Amino acid sequence: MTQARGHRWVPHTADVRIEAWAPDRSGCLAEAVCALVESFTDPAGARPRAEREFHAPPGTDEDLLVSLLDEVIFRLETTDELPLRTEVADDGAGGLLVRWHTTGTAEVELTGAVPKAVALHELRFGRDDRGWSCAVTLDV
Repeated sequence: MTQARGHRWVPHTADVRIEAWAPDRSGCLAEAVCALVESFTDPAGARPRAEREFHAPPGTDEDLLVSLLDEVIFRLETTDELPLRTEVADDGAGGLLVRWHTTGTAEVELTGAVPKAVALHELRFGRDDRGWSCAVTLDV
């Protein structure tokens, strides 16, 4: 992890494992969303078609990460929308306010297996020596 903010995929048997990092918690959460989307699509060239909001209720940092990624998967399955850009803010009460700039799934090229859920096994999210980082396994 040499960049101040980013994400990557790491080898994992049968599923997809993503890692994300940023100087702050909000940035790390936004990078995790980007990693999830890019784990199975090529969003290059897609344009935002709508703005959507999501409020994640109060929880631990790990709970907030899972809630956010689960919501992306839920919206993918129910509305055929994907976030191209994610803005995350603390709601002041332990939850998150999230704004997505979305596009339809028909606007992106599918390049991998679509995630079905976020696995809790080996879930990690918190501060480290570079800021914030997380690691999540996505069931496909």
